[in-house]
Amino acid sequence: MSDSPAVKWSSLIGHEAICDGFAAAIQQDRLGGSFLLVGPDGTGKHTIARLLALTLLCHESAPDRMNPCGVCASCQQVLAGSHPDVINVQKPHDKTVIPLELLIGERDVRMQSGFCHDIRIKPLAGNRKIAILDDADYLNEEGANCLLKTLEEPPPGAVIMLIGSSEQRQLPTIRSRCQTIRVGPLPMRAAVRVLREVHAIDAEDTELRQAVEISGGDLHAAARLLQGDSKMLRESMTSRLRSTDPDPVPIVNLMNEVVAEAGKEAPQRRAALRDLFLIAVQHYRHQLREEALQNRPQSDTLARLDRSLRALREVDRNANQSTLIECFASDLFYATTGDRGEIG
Repeated sequence: MSDSPAVKWSSLIGHEAICDGFAAAIQQDRLGGSFLLVGPDGTGKHTIARLLALTLLCHESAPDRMNPCGVCASCQQVLAGSHPDVINVQKPHDKTVIPLELLIGERDVRMQSGFCHDIRIKPLAGNRKIAILDDADYLNEEGANCLLKTLEEPPPGAVIMLIGSSEQRQLPTIRSRCQTIRVGPLPMRAAVRVLREVHAIDAEDTELRQAVEISGGDLHAAARLLQGDSKMLRESMTSRLRSTDPDPVPIVNLMNEVVAEAGKEAPQRRAALRDLFLIAVQHYRHQLREEALQNRPQSDTLARLDRSLRALREVDRNANQSTLIECFASDLFYATTGDRGEIG
């Protein structure tokens, strides 16, 4: 699978309308200063943010051409994450919210560093500053309030992009100050094309479609599910879920083994756990359809599907992985949703 980042808008398959919108705004010199990109994981939000940064900062191709070269020093720095005029902030892996220090600096020296300070520093390599705030879902009210003035009055030439999963998870004060760009899941045909052309995956259409379905449209997850022994993993997981009363012990053992094999880094372990829960979600969705067609009771299956969906949200909220795995397996056995309070 290719890990090289997209450097051309033509690689943004399925989101041509978004490309056209940016092109028109740039060509008419009406590009806004604050954007909120929202949509499910793996649908292209980060690719869009990176392409816009490349377009605006490329030294060889004017922005209105919408054709960054990808090879000049500026483009290479954007791709490497080292461009002096591109600010990137995201939630640390060990935190549940974006710390104020990343937004407005340390307590004793507020507004002398951080996202809101850095965006106002004069560009070093051109005439624009680009700021990308990932994980906007994890802004608490205090953090969001710190951003309001910056979003409402960005410095001349600055472009700020906040990336989140949905509009509903952003405070109204944030939404009202940003131009919202909705990045939805791709139609199946376009998703299959992305997996083939962008991720360079060589597989049958049936396998590609199945991976897209399991991942819920998250093409990064779909690509992972098509690597290596993923088919064997799906079969191993679903075989443990088919029982009327799924035995928690084999489920826990398999999930712990898969997470351990993912390595020691938190993002990789979390991705592995998400993939397992996605497999469970697809399994119980299929089971619900079969039971509906046969006019059979569905309460246990519905509870287990709900539990699998809640587990995905708990992963995103940095729940303790060992505890989550054990609770998930136990709740499947008892066919309970595992509702232990608001997950977020």
